[in-house]
Amino acid sequence: MSTKVQATIEDLYALPHNVKAEIVNGEIVLMSPTGDMPGRAGGSIYASLRQHERKAPGRAYPDNVGFRVNLPNRQSFSPDVAWHVGPSTGMKFLEGAPIFAVEVRSEYDYGHVAERLMAAKRRDYFAAGTRVVWDVDLLGIEVIKSFDASSPDTPRVFGRGDIADAEPAVPGWRMSVDELFS
Repeated sequence: MSTKVQATIEDLYALPHNVKAEIVNGEIVLMSPTGDMPGRAGGSIYASLRQHERKAPGRAYPDNVGFRVNLPNRQSFSPDVAWHVGPSTGMKFLEGAPIFAVEVRSEYDYGHVAERLMAAKRRDYFAAGTRVVWDVDLLGIEVIKSFDASSPDTPRVFGRGDIADAEPAVPGWRMSVDELFS
């Protein structure tokens, strides 16, 4: 009989060179770097949220920040952009899920397998306490699908020319979808 060792948060801390990863089903899942368009779009969302910090409780976080959670199948998240209302943890991962998480699709985040994985990750976000999750698709007409924990299967959709929000997770914050493309 073989027993499989479950990965821990300490294992993530020990990864070389600040590799982006999450713990899912007891295993470390490495996440590849992103490209030009997704990186700039995530940066635009983060910059807009960072400006909003003066107006609302919470803090904006860019890509590669770890959030420690305690789900049966997941111990961490590392969204592309996040808004968190919990206390600062200094140099350690933040405790608890972000209240708002953004996942910007990269080149290989398309197809049936990718859709299933993204839907499972959204379910995990909601189970951990996230209120709103954005699925950002820079190649689609429906650029932002905003999923809310209260109706997780019916996203609000924002396209080019629209002003997007993350209500009720980030009250009063708005940004133009067109900013994702500049």
